[in-house]
Amino acid sequence: MTQINIENLPLWVQNRDVVLKHNTNVTWRYGQQPDYTRSNENLAKESLRNHPANSLETLVQNLVRTFDVEANFKTNPQEWISVVQDKFRMSTNGGTSYKLEDLVQSGTYKLLIGNTPNYKATEEDFESSTHLFHTAFPQGFLWEVLEVYSAPPTIAFKWRHWGHFQGNYKDYIPTGQMIEVIGTSIVQVTENCKILSLEHYYDNGKFLNQLTSGGKTGTDTKQQTLTPETPPSSSWQQTFLGFFKRLLPSKFKPTSANLAVSGCPFAALLR
Repeated sequence: MTQINIENLPLWVQNRDVVLKHNTNVTWRYGQQPDYTRSNENLAKESLRNHPANSLETLVQNLVRTFDVEANFKTNPQEWISVVQDKFRMSTNGGTSYKLEDLVQSGTYKLLIGNTPNYKATEEDFESSTHLFHTAFPQGFLWEVLEVYSAPPTIAFKWRHWGHFQGNYKDYIPTGQMIEVIGTSIVQVTENCKILSLEHYYDNGKFLNQLTSGGKTGTDTKQQTLTPETPPSSSWQQTFLGFFKRLLPSKFKPTSANLAVSGCPFAALLR
């Protein structure tokens, strides 16, 4: 295994708090930098993995969490540091390939879930979708890397997304249970570990079925959410979901950008 020190690598593969500390002069969606204090506390208590500090798993987790911060809170695509802006593409379950501008306008929930019986992306916008899921998960919807199957430039990895369903989802009663979903993603990166493309594979139906399993509220029933944050705490974030039975080959193979930054030390690993 290549010996590295992530602290000496580019900012976008650092710990999320380090990224935020050094991200100045940014146009934040809610007028201020997001606060992940509570999310970090819950991650420390509920994560299944404690990856070594300089492992490939930590590098991938850091990169995706940086991307998630930007997807949720940066409104100017030119201020994103985790992606190659003019080449970035993202798809879900082999569907539409979205550009960075689509993500900024619509948000991760709309593009990752799409139209389903229990969630219709065409009826939501960035703000309504964000409010919908932060209401359902007032303590945060946390995300972590479970396993990494291959090293750059094509990184395949398994992740876990979870939260405690303590607030209404639309007019459905919260069950109070932890909802956990597992998924797989494939990310193409440059030699400098910037994201060129993301492919996500998950079962969005299973996730949404859990959010509607408690049944609808009565006409006079109002469920209370628990201690929501303003701006809402995000974990990545963050918002990838489900079970996927097999990896698919990446269909998007953009040309690597020529960026004058030190290369990712994992790029030389056998895949």
